[in-house]
Parts: sequence; C-alpha cells; structure tokens
Amino acid sequence: MAGIKMKTTVKLRAHAECQSHSRADIQIRDLSFAIDEPVERGGSNLGPTPTDTAIAALIGCTNVIGHKCAKALGVEIGHLSIDAVCDFDRRGVTLQEEIEVPFSAITLNVVSDGVAQQEELDRVAEETEKYCPLSKLFKAAGTKVEVHWSKL
Repeated sequence: MAGIKMKTTVKLRAHAECQSHSRADIQIRDLSFAIDEPVERGGSNLGPTPTDTAIAALIGCTNVIGHKCAKALGVEIGHLSIDAVCDFDRRGVTLQEEIEVPFSAITLNVVSDGVAQQEELDRVAEETEKYCPLSKLFKAAGTKVEVHWSKL
C-alpha cells in the first residue's frame, strides 16, 4: 500500500472586515482577532498593531519550529520563554518617506526550561534557523535577525 503523500504547497487564507481606518477584524480558519492601533494613534486598542503582529508571528514561529526541530533531534527543550526586541523605522508608517528595510534588526532571546544542555540548544537553534519561515521572511527583507538560545 502506497503511503499518503503530504501536499508541499497549500493556500493560506484570511479574511478581514475593516471597521475603521485602524481596525481590521481578522478571520483565519475558525479564529477571529483584531489588529488595531492604540488610542493615541486614533485606534481603539482592541488588538496588536500590524507591526506588533509581525513580531508576534516570528515569536510563534520560533516556538513551533523550535519544538519540531528539538523533537527531530531527540532534544528535551521543555517550555520556551521568548523575548523580542525590534529596531523599527517608523518613517514609513508615518508617511515621512519610503523605508527600504523598516525592521532593521530583531533580537530574540529564547530561554529553555528543559533538561537540554547548551550544546543541544545550539543544535536546535541551527535547525530552527534553517526552517522558520518567518525568520527567513525577515532576513530576505534585509532585517538583521539574531536569535540567542539559553537555559533557564
């Protein structure tokens, strides 16, 4: 019996109803959430900004791909705590001028509470860098992405 072949390319779909100039109510699969601006920028603060969402997506991707890579390597990383710091040039979003690389640098600090030793975490980090699509997206756009893995 032949094995089931997994699709290598899929379509990701999302829909938004945009309630105002700043708020988009997003639907993806059976999930709903808002992307919005803070009150001081004319929004209603019902969700993260688009740029905040991009950083959150990188954190989420690092978590998911990191755990997949750890499992493939047989490394016990436990739970991760991830902090992000991003240098973001706002001149583009304020319409002052076009900015070629608005996210100039992102640093992620990934802390594992598992039993993995630092050398094992370094291997997980190397593999995660190969496969994380959000990290690749930022790097391809010219963003300097640094990810540091350490033990709790």
